[in-house]
Amino acid sequence: MLCPGSFLLLLVLLARGPAEGNADTAELLSPYFGTKSRYEELHPYLLKDPLSLGSPQPGFPLPPACCTPLQLGAVMRHGTRFPTRKQIEKLGALHRLLVRRGGNETGSRPCPAAERLARWEMWYRPDMDGKLASRGRRDMETLAKRLARRFSSLLAPQRRFAFVSSSKHRCLDSSAAFREGLRQALYEQWPPAERNATLTEPLEINDKLMRFFDNCERFVKDIEDNKTAMYEVDAFKEGPEMKTIVAKVADALCLPTSDLNADLVQVVFFACSFGLAIKSVNSPWCSLFSTEDAKVLEYLNDLKQYWKRAYGYDINSRSSCILFQDIFKHLDQAVMESKSSKPISSPVILQFGHAETLQPLLALMGYFKDEEPLRANNYHRQMHRAYRSGRIVPYASNLLFVLYHCDQAKSPEEEYKIQILLNEKLLRFSHSGETVSLYTTLKNHYKDILQNCHFAEVCDIPGNATTTDEL
Repeated sequence: MLCPGSFLLLLVLLARGPAEGNADTAELLSPYFGTKSRYEELHPYLLKDPLSLGSPQPGFPLPPACCTPLQLGAVMRHGTRFPTRKQIEKLGALHRLLVRRGGNETGSRPCPAAERLARWEMWYRPDMDGKLASRGRRDMETLAKRLARRFSSLLAPQRRFAFVSSSKHRCLDSSAAFREGLRQALYEQWPPAERNATLTEPLEINDKLMRFFDNCERFVKDIEDNKTAMYEVDAFKEGPEMKTIVAKVADALCLPTSDLNADLVQVVFFACSFGLAIKSVNSPWCSLFSTEDAKVLEYLNDLKQYWKRAYGYDINSRSSCILFQDIFKHLDQAVMESKSSKPISSPVILQFGHAETLQPLLALMGYFKDEEPLRANNYHRQMHRAYRSGRIVPYASNLLFVLYHCDQAKSPEEEYKIQILLNEKLLRFSHSGETVSLYTTLKNHYKDILQNCHFAEVCDIPGNATTTDEL
């Protein structure tokens, strides 16, 4: 039985509507947020200590007595961002509908979910439009500090760093936040008079590398602007799994199903994910979904990523060969300079892009490929699929290429070795299953891509000129 004071507090809370409180409910759904996932989903220990390196990884780094890191190449996604203008406008329209109807369309039955959401404060503004959130700046600052600890011989004072970014503001701001985190990591132990040292390297804006998809005419024509290219996605939206969720949400909000569709329900699900990612709160929109619903909505997101950014069409991954070749150009240069006993001109290359930058690149390299393609009609068979975008490209995801020079090599080929990490975890090489490879062996494995994947041949459409600035 409630005491009078507790009863009064309960009335006040009910009157105020659904406060965005602790993140318990949202965290039950968070493993299924796909590309809107927090980086901490992969490394939960970072929730307690954002600078923790976690448990030691067997085989990483290579023994310093034998092998010395020569070069670090990093391709990173921007940090946590706000929803896009389109998503905000869709959510705002639904919220206004609930407010106008007072949470109850007919007055024939109570509608507590709609009433709670009608009282929710719509805090997203259209001008937020995909911009980097303050949480995203923290993502990148702490990532820089962790990498400085992991690669202390490369990310060190007086070293040369190359900064490359997409032209999008969220990437530019992410690169600035990473730069600041790196500055703090490198100079915080210096005497007070020198702690304000700055990293003076210029930032190169290069959309040909970081937004190659925009510059690939064939991708734009055949995939981006082709309404039939996302057939599997559209079919799943109209399939039984999504129809069940649309009907369930409509019923909870006391709305006719004609007022909702799969796209709008997905925006509502994203509102749940953004509340957790940006504010670490449990958005009241989360209450509309169960864990099983979340799995279906994750699959809808993964279907789109698969068919538009990964294995669905060859052009998705082949368009990224320009970035892949650029990475190996820097690796080759470092090997050549090392063999000539010259200083490494680019010991650290830091590139800032998008989930749409990383997914095609990883597909080009052969990672996370399922034996059976993701389709609208095989959701249940794909419950244990390899391709889960939230496990691959959450906010602040990063793909790291670490080149080593090994002194005690038995042959010239064994002198240079390489490791690849995805989100600070070692990736096993697809050609060997091992976590370290001879550099020459890796180059030979990707020989076709490095020698025969020409961006112009892959992407150009004769007699056609296309420019886009979307995403």
